[in-house]
Amino acid sequence: MSSFENLRIVDNFYQTSLFFPMPTVVIGTLCEDGSTTLGPYSLVQPYYVAGKDFYAMLLSCRNSSNTAQNILRTGKCSINFIDDNPKSFKEAVKLSWPGDKPSDKMPKCNFRLEKSLIEEENPEDKRPMVLTDAIEAIECTWVRTLDHAENDQPGILTGYEPPYHDFNGITSKFGAHFILKIDKILMKKKYSDAIINGVRAKDFPPLPVDYGYRDSKNFWFHRKSRLRAELLQIRQASLESVRYAADRADDKVKFTDEALKTVLNVPRVFLPLVLKGCVDWAKENGVTLIDENHMKIINDKRAEEKKKKK
Repeated sequence: MSSFENLRIVDNFYQTSLFFPMPTVVIGTLCEDGSTTLGPYSLVQPYYVAGKDFYAMLLSCRNSSNTAQNILRTGKCSINFIDDNPKSFKEAVKLSWPGDKPSDKMPKCNFRLEKSLIEEENPEDKRPMVLTDAIEAIECTWVRTLDHAENDQPGILTGYEPPYHDFNGITSKFGAHFILKIDKILMKKKYSDAIINGVRAKDFPPLPVDYGYRDSKNFWFHRKSRLRAELLQIRQASLESVRYAADRADDKVKFTDEALKTVLNVPRVFLPLVLKGCVDWAKENGVTLIDENHMKIINDKRAEEKKKKK
């Protein structure tokens, strides 16, 4: 006999039939007057993570929402990750009521906004603003051409008629999915330094996890607690495990297998720092593919520097 109960699967099953942990983000889009409006979302996740010409996120939302209508019109959005301060979560919930117009809700919004970094660099590329209060943000462009969604247009708020797309654009009478190309990842320095230099438990940002709207009254969320590290079950360093770390060290500088074999004995805790040093040397010397000879030069340089410190 099963130890489980069989729950009925209904609309919004991730809220009504499951306890499903989700991120809490605030998505910024451009209104017709060029102003930025904000909407909180949880149905957002990585989509293309490797092996493509670009990286992408996936957003699922009501096609009549301000967010969906603005993305259909401009193709631009910012995904802002707020902290787990109850004031921040309360502010996000305040922005969530369906049907509220941007002109009604944005004057009451207490989130601070600043200009898009992309727009700062290229003023012709008009973008939604990003949250100054965010821990990190992703600036995105909707990939209209996927699933032949390039002809989907805004303006229908009472439900779209078929035909529908399978995974991008208008996907049902009331639903939409957007594959969003990642143009830039923005992060506050404290946390970007942690990623670059090596993350410890205390370095993880206080990001909330929410469980959705589930009792007709409340949104439920969980604040960050102390993280627990569990060592990867790798008893002996393999070329594959070192390659995994090396491929993530930099998006332009890469390593040959022979080069990586020279660092197989480096303890895992120090491997990111060693690979970062190799990448820094490569960039200083105009190298995009580090081979075994380059690693010898790098090691000799490191040994010489150690001698000078003694």
